[in-house]
Amino acid sequence: MTEEAILQGCLKNEAAAQRELYNRYSPKMLAVCYRFAHNREDAEDMLQEGFIKVFSQMHTFQNKGAFEGWIRRIIVHTCINNLKKNKRFNESLDIVHAHGVQVREESVPSIVQAKQIVECIRILPIGYRTVLNLYAIEGYSHKEIADMLDIEESTSRSQYTRAKQMLEEILIRKKILTKPKEKSDWMVAIH
Repeated sequence: MTEEAILQGCLKNEAAAQRELYNRYSPKMLAVCYRFAHNREDAEDMLQEGFIKVFSQMHTFQNKGAFEGWIRRIIVHTCINNLKKNKRFNESLDIVHAHGVQVREESVPSIVQAKQIVECIRILPIGYRTVLNLYAIEGYSHKEIADMLDIEESTSRSQYTRAKQMLEEILIRKKILTKPKEKSDWMVAIH
């Protein structure tokens, strides 16, 4: 089934088209949800809620840009809204460290699997993890993140800086990152 046929079928609420859309895009979108969620069950809940929004908002897609990108934006916003309802998320965004954080662009050997790094990202406090995902992986600006999360732009920047520092420490502790400067940027591996 072509993308256009799926779109037209979904606009007519055809179950076959909706099933095809879900089957085609749910694996990638589950990976997006998984990066934001506390566990797989939460990720699956976010995914389901996101696809309900996709189906209910299908009429707003205007064929400007990629359809997958449009779905991804809805899924990301669903994840963010879900996290904003979480008390731990809001408390995490308020964390202030007394010591200065030095950021270094670190690297990992090319043999390291991105899955290992994603698992390390999931160890980060929820606020750090969310800002890191939105900025480094999803490509949102700090201003956009601040608007999405109802925080100051400077808070987004500091959360990102702290997330990178903490992730670096986790990667070193887990022996994924072995020394401060290696040949390839470790942030590349998470894309």
